Amino acid sequence: MKLSVFTVMLPDCSVNQTLELLRNNGYDGVEWRFTHNDPAKQSEAPSFWGNNYSTIEASSSEDELLALKRLTDDAGLVVPNLAAYIGSGDLAATETAMRAAKLLGAPSVRIGVPGYDRSRHYADLLKEARNYLHQTQELSQTYGVKGAIEVHHGNIASSATLARQLVDGLDADRIGVIYDPGNMVHEGFEQYKLGLEALGEYLAHVHVKNAIWKRTAASLPDKETASSDGQSKPHAPLWQAAWSPISEGIVHWPQVIADLKAVGYDGWLSFEDFSASAPSDTLLRENIAYIRSLL
Repeated sequence: MKLSVFTVMLPDCSVNQTLELLRNNGYDGVEWRFTHNDPAKQSEAPSFWGNNYSTIEASSSEDELLALKRLTDDAGLVVPNLAAYIGSGDLAATETAMRAAKLLGAPSVRIGVPGYDRSRHYADLLKEARNYLHQTQELSQTYGVKGAIEVHHGNIASSATLARQLVDGLDADRIGVIYDPGNMVHEGFEQYKLGLEALGEYLAHVHVKNAIWKRTAASLPDKETASSDGQSKPHAPLWQAAWSPISEGIVHWPQVIADLKAVGYDGWLSFEDFSASAPSDTLLRENIAYIRSLL
């Protein structure tokens, strides 16, 4: 398996700094964050989803993307996937991302999945998403770039088996799935090997991160759960998920790696560490050492 970094985890690093750090730490690839930067956040401190310096502007010109391709090549890195932020059904943004991915030499681009917030029935969301994926499949035939949905909490592909239901019957050369067990911590647990077996030929890419569960502020001792009039308070959520270092969270990465090997996966593992447990250069060094020890 080859190792890359999704640059969302390097908000304090410029494009050139990112390439230098990845090259110096022995990574094989770089999964660029590809989106529209918010000008209003440019004065803010670097952050994962705000003022992220390691981001490629989605409105970049062909010349700018080709220049980035040359920089990436010079660093000895490849782009295994373009990590775009695309709403489900947004074909214009999908085509823009696929065009950019082709110029950067990326074989796939992350595409959108409908969110789930209880306001709409799953069956309706599934139908809409399937229609979008069929249209994305046609774009993939035009650009030669695969569209990849991501297993992610808060959407209708929050587990590998749900993701398989979403892509089932589509051309696996055109539509795939990014497996992300760290995201799955937020909504539950599914046996890694079972999920990977369910994905089968649709398994296109893997994100590496981790999460834990923490007590919330609502976690009060029993004697404090009654209001002043003696009536019990409504049951409040007592736990919430939070990001953690990759080697310390609920996802047991030794088992995930073993199960990936068992199903014959030999593709990319792309780090997406949101723990902020150490400076970026330290995280890059420690994360690659840990995963290499498992490989």
